Amino acid sequence: MSDGFRVAVLGGGAWGTALALAMLRAGHAVSLWARDGETVEAISRGENPRYLPGIPIEHGIAATVDIATALAAADCVLAVVPAQSLRGVLGKAKPHMPAGVPLVLCAKGIERETGALLSSIVTEILPGNPVAVLSGPSFATDVARGLPTAVVVAAGQEDLAVDLAQRFSALNLRCYSSDDVTGVEIGGALKNVFAIAAGAVTGAELGASAQAAMVTRGFAELRRIGATFGARPETLMGLSGLGDLLLTCSSVQSRNFAYGLALGRGEALTGRPLAEGVPTAAIAARITAEQAIDAPIIAAVAAILDGAVSINDAVAALMSRPLKTED
Repeated sequence: MSDGFRVAVLGGGAWGTALALAMLRAGHAVSLWARDGETVEAISRGENPRYLPGIPIEHGIAATVDIATALAAADCVLAVVPAQSLRGVLGKAKPHMPAGVPLVLCAKGIERETGALLSSIVTEILPGNPVAVLSGPSFATDVARGLPTAVVVAAGQEDLAVDLAQRFSALNLRCYSSDDVTGVEIGGALKNVFAIAAGAVTGAELGASAQAAMVTRGFAELRRIGATFGARPETLMGLSGLGDLLLTCSSVQSRNFAYGLALGRGEALTGRPLAEGVPTAAIAARITAEQAIDAPIIAAVAAILDGAVSINDAVAALMSRPLKTED
């Protein structure tokens, strides 16, 4: 599927580097932009010790600190920067963005200041570039090592989603296609909040039963929120919803689960790797309150992160909610 296809990756962190490797293995010409010159030099040497320690980086990725160079003649652009940084990076990329090429969102979150899904930010800043989303149960280290992984690629134009999914698929990376961009985005963003909740319950040693309940009821909240915003139920039952939720809520490889774990144990939180669920929790709690969506776990996580309630008190409040039929 390569046929001279050129992929530009914006972001030199763990996920950006892993996806650059995946695109290289799929037979594409790959360029990568990163802000940090040391990261660029390291990737050029065949490593990324800051973000993917101990994993060899295959040669062939053209890493650079010059975003214009990275984007030149690209047929597709992967935006792999944190959700809260996306607007600024797209503004930097805009003068150099090739006309009409798809921009694929590979980060997960909701913009904290505006409450916007990331796809709407792309539409606002780059109206001439179709937007797609890549999401699913995937750890950067697994993808970088070439371990079997399945994700979904969504775009409003079904033929674009199918084309990108075919191009991105390679040995041990299977890409499914979807035209439900909203469903894929909501699943990817909110699972991070529920992962913090699952980690906090685990860290506070409240038991495996409590963790299972947290994940299951979190999924119920995800379905309610998705329905309000027009996501299809089958999308939320798939890789980018339930699949990603199960992975993220069960492993310390997940930054959000690890953040919740530290929170539950009462450990220091400063200096920890970015957990996108932290800013997402506050805006998700605000949105669900404004829309009158029943989302008690999201509200509890936001309150815990804000220091307004303890984990034990939050769980006690959840357990004492009025009984009802399971939904």
